[in-house]
Amino acid sequence: MRVAQHLLTQDMNPFHGIGATRRGQASWIHVWQDPLPPKGAGLASTALHACRLRKISFQQPYIRNRTYTLAKMARVSDQDTENRLIGQQLYVNIKENNRCYMMKRIVEIVVKDVLLTEVKDQYPYVEEVAQFLASLTSELSRCKFSGHREHIEKNLEEMKSKMKKLGENGKTKAIGELDLLFDYIENACTDAPKKGGNKKKN
Repeated sequence: MRVAQHLLTQDMNPFHGIGATRRGQASWIHVWQDPLPPKGAGLASTALHACRLRKISFQQPYIRNRTYTLAKMARVSDQDTENRLIGQQLYVNIKENNRCYMMKRIVEIVVKDVLLTEVKDQYPYVEEVAQFLASLTSELSRCKFSGHREHIEKNLEEMKSKMKKLGENGKTKAIGELDLLFDYIENACTDAPKKGGNKKKN
């Protein structure tokens, strides 16, 4: 049987479908296509989608338990009770639509400057958690900030400066707050219900 495929270029039917008519031994298959969207349509949603992660990434009990257990173990050794690296201070003057980008940058810092250093030999699960977090930033590779970035860079520098001043305990604190980091990036980059103090807009 001879099969010929035709794409209809006219906006005759707005629905997808396949219709076939037989004439002798020939079968004609028509594929209906949607009209093209207006030029520029969907750009905003595409940009938003680039700063979105799948909820299922955070719903895997295995990696969540590994992350929370690692954080709990590190907190035992954290000698500083006054400072906090992961918290609402990261969102000061940051628009809500830039929060996912902000958390992507924070995760990149924690992975590179903390988890991939010598601490990976001091705690279990470090490499697994680092790989998981790195996979999230990879998925967010096209997530960009919108507007001015001065406040983003300022808040990032303050966080890095605070961690540096704490010396080795700065890395311990960062590991001890991995559970917070897990929750913050989930809240900022998925459509999951917001948790805890991460509801407030700045």
